[in-house]
Amino acid sequence: MKDQLNRTIKLVGTPKRIVSLVPSQTELLYHLGLDEEIVGITKFCVHPNHWFEAKQKVGGTKSIHISQVERLAPDLIIANKEENTKEDIERMQAFCPVWVSDVSSFDDALNMIEGLGLLLNRMAQASQLLGQIRNAKRQFELATLQKTPALYFIWKSPYMVAGCDTFINDMMKLAGFENVVHQNRYPILELSEIQKLSPKLILLSSEPFPFKQNDVLALSQQLPDTKVILVDGELFSWYGSRMLQSFDYFSALHEQI
Repeated sequence: MKDQLNRTIKLVGTPKRIVSLVPSQTELLYHLGLDEEIVGITKFCVHPNHWFEAKQKVGGTKSIHISQVERLAPDLIIANKEENTKEDIERMQAFCPVWVSDVSSFDDALNMIEGLGLLLNRMAQASQLLGQIRNAKRQFELATLQKTPALYFIWKSPYMVAGCDTFINDMMKLAGFENVVHQNRYPILELSEIQKLSPKLILLSSEPFPFKQNDVLALSQQLPDTKVILVDGELFSWYGSRMLQSFDYFSALHEQI
C-alpha cells in the first residue's frame, strides 16, 4: 500500500492502534467508523468534540511529542506533508509505519479519502462519503456563478494569503472565486501590493489566524472598493469529511456577497 508521497507502507493486518496528526484527517477517521482504534490525536483535533475531550493528545501538528507517540505503541501513524514536519515524520518512522497525505487539490482530497478507506479496511464507508461529496459538488455546480476576483487571508502581521498551488485555492475555484494571487504556497503581501491587486472580495479565514470583525473594519477602510468578509476556514481548508458541508456553505456565502 502506498501513501500520497508514493512511499510503500507495510502493515501487518488492519491497524488497531492509530495516531492521527492532522485535524481534518482525524475527523475523517471518525466518519469512517473508527473509534477505539484511535489512541492519539493533536491538540488541534477539535472534531469530533468527544474525541477532543477523551483522546490522548500528543502535541501540536508541528510540535509532536515523539516520545509520547512512541509510548502509545501505535501500529500506524497518519500524517500530512504540509501540516507535519519532515523531521518529525522521519523520527516516527523509526518505530512505526507513517502514512503521509499530500493534498493540494480537491481531487487529491478525494484520493486521500479513498486511500485511507483501503488502508483501514473502511472502503464501504469511504465510498459512501465520496459519493456524498461528489453529489454536493454537482448540486452546487448547477448554479451558474460568475467568478469573483478574491484574496484569501490566512495570517496577519504579516498578511499571508493562499497561493495558487494550495488546496484552499482549489476550493476557492470550486466556490466561485478567482484567486488574484499567482504565486505559490502562502505569499506575504504588503498593503500596497494588496491595493494593487484590487480584489473585489477579501476572505478573512477563521484559522490558522482567527480574524475578527475589527480586522474587517480595518481592511475595509484601507480598501474602500473591496468587500471584506469573515469566512469559516475549516470549510475551505479541511480535506476530508468536512467537505460535505463546504458546498452548502459556499452557496450561503454568495447570498451574503
